[in-house]
Amino acid sequence: MRRRSVFGVAAAATLAGCDARSQRAGPVGAASPAPLDPTNWSSVRAQFPLAPDVAHLARYVLASHPASVRSAIERHRTGLDADPVGYLEGNNERLKRSVTSAAADYLQVDPETVAFTDSTTMGLGLLYGGLRLRPGDEVLTTEHDFYATHEALRLREARDGIKVRRVRLYTDPATASTDEIVGNLTRAVTPRTRVVAVTWVHSGTGVKLPIRAIADALHGGDVLLCVDGVHGFGAEESSFAELGCDFLVSGCHKWLLGPRGTGLICGTSEAWARFTPIIAPFDGPSMAAWLGFDGGAPAPGSAATPGGYHAFEHRWALAEAFELHRAIGKARVAGRTRELATSLKEGLAGLPGVNLVTPTGPELSAGLVCCEVSGSSAEQAVARLHDRKVVASSTPYRPSYLRFGTTIANDESDVEAALRAVRDL
Repeated sequence: MRRRSVFGVAAAATLAGCDARSQRAGPVGAASPAPLDPTNWSSVRAQFPLAPDVAHLARYVLASHPASVRSAIERHRTGLDADPVGYLEGNNERLKRSVTSAAADYLQVDPETVAFTDSTTMGLGLLYGGLRLRPGDEVLTTEHDFYATHEALRLREARDGIKVRRVRLYTDPATASTDEIVGNLTRAVTPRTRVVAVTWVHSGTGVKLPIRAIADALHGGDVLLCVDGVHGFGAEESSFAELGCDFLVSGCHKWLLGPRGTGLICGTSEAWARFTPIIAPFDGPSMAAWLGFDGGAPAPGSAATPGGYHAFEHRWALAEAFELHRAIGKARVAGRTRELATSLKEGLAGLPGVNLVTPTGPELSAGLVCCEVSGSSAEQAVARLHDRKVVASSTPYRPSYLRFGTTIANDESDVEAALRAVRDL
């Protein structure tokens, strides 16, 4: 497989082309939009400074910042540029609490159980590198998981002698069922299995796993259910408890439409007890212990958050991203995402020469929509859609599919533009 395919350069080129068109169209987003009306989808769409003549259906690659997030980033950046030490020392603890509280409220969990990272990949690496496993212990993952999960587990296997196995959950993604997925997974669990590593929404097919059903099937055993949630987080309304998993890892710069370079890990208190941090945190109790004082036990999320200096203006602006979703309502966000995705799937299924890969029903699908176009590779289709001002991507898997995604910053005209462009192919 060529590097171009593996790393999705086609999608990057598409976004770069989109940026070039934006520059030709003028300073997109130079003027602040009208205040948000969370009940009005046109008002929500107006919060994003996207090129207006382009159907942006690949924001799940990297999100555009809404107005409130842009404003927060600029406010914190200005403060840091004017007085880096003073602004950091005067605001860091307060803003950390604000972001942690917002994330916990969104997930409906105890703030102490949330750790922060820079991406899903970092979160998966920290989680699978820090879980307490002994040589011979087994981690069961799937053939459908992304490179970040597979590679994090391969590195752990090479370092510590654990055993990693993969299972295929479904034969045909378009016709996958809950019984097929749960049955194939649970039959692959052995007495040595200590971790099951899965992905909520598969970025290669658009299949949404029934995480709750999987969790219920694994209940009662000594197995941790760890979920890469990046393509469900911000697109689905389920709380952490409703999912029923032990750990959820996600970036916040995709469907949440949050600041670029942000992510999190959420775990139950019992699951965190089976984790050892691998990067020193910059939290009070840990620093106190290093200095020889008794600062008490650190919260598990805080202890798992890598220390050091980060892009603080981006991490602190996470609070505004969660507030946008709170103002709109998680259920309405999920409903809008499904509504547009369903319309896109129905339209694609009706086009000659198009094979829909993603399940049609919302039970096993979310906002990602994958398909094949007869006579065109996925990369060729991405390039040809780009010429028609439709931004899509090719999935970095084998086989590779043409992939779209509908977010709350899309509308019906984007779906119609995509269908017209695919029909032209």
